[in-house]
Amino acid sequence: MSGLRFVRMGFGDEAVEYQEAWDEQRRVHAARFADEISDTVLLLEHPPVYTAGRRTADNERPLDGTPVVDVDRGGKITWHGPGQLVGYPIQKLPRPVDVVAHVRRLEEALILTCAEFGLETSRVEGRSGVWVLGDPVERRPALVGGLALDFDPRLHDEEFDPRLNGPEYAPSNAGQRREDRKIAAIGIRVAKGVTMHGFALNVNPDNKWFDRIIPCGIRDAGVASLANELGRDVPIAEVLPVVERHLRDVLGNAELKPREIEKTPATVSPSGA
Repeated sequence: MSGLRFVRMGFGDEAVEYQEAWDEQRRVHAARFADEISDTVLLLEHPPVYTAGRRTADNERPLDGTPVVDVDRGGKITWHGPGQLVGYPIQKLPRPVDVVAHVRRLEEALILTCAEFGLETSRVEGRSGVWVLGDPVERRPALVGGLALDFDPRLHDEEFDPRLNGPEYAPSNAGQRREDRKIAAIGIRVAKGVTMHGFALNVNPDNKWFDRIIPCGIRDAGVASLANELGRDVPIAEVLPVVERHLRDVLGNAELKPREIEKTPATVSPSGA
């Protein structure tokens, strides 16, 4: 099958419940594996929901017992909801699958999307997703109450929990603190050589939803949105065609290659062994 098709499942008042979208992903995944359809990207908004990937720790979930949907993707806990553009690319890749290359392509499409809106974003080594980089530590403002960075408890306390320590440490306020902040999260699964799950781009959500969890298990950074970074309202409808275009350019035109496997030299047994 050739070509990359897009399916706009629902936005705004027609936002798609997470379970419904997950069921549709599985249906499309099976059809793509059987070569009944071409590579497909499902695009949508969800009503508010927390989802936890396989590596989520118990101490990263909401403290108040808010329900969390456990899913079969990689990564940790995150939030989906109004104002966030979610994309599920269901793409057949050559085996052995190069998962990292697929993630990098998704990041590239979203970096290009943000750039088109005048926002510079980047990757952070060792952390997937798309990031707005913060200021160097020495140029960041003091924490609330005049707390110097040298005494920032996050630097010395491995068990520091921003959920318990007020708005000065909340992930949604990382922009005010001029810290690194994630604007797009990525978590995927590959089954039978076909990808599932995908990305969530924060367009204009209420980022305070992230303050009830440890987003992606990261305690020393926060979250961002296009609207907050640009200082203006940015509707999903404005971003949707731009994301589609860059996904088509990056995913549709990618030269897909199987993951390279390092070959180890054969061991020669001593004579008589």
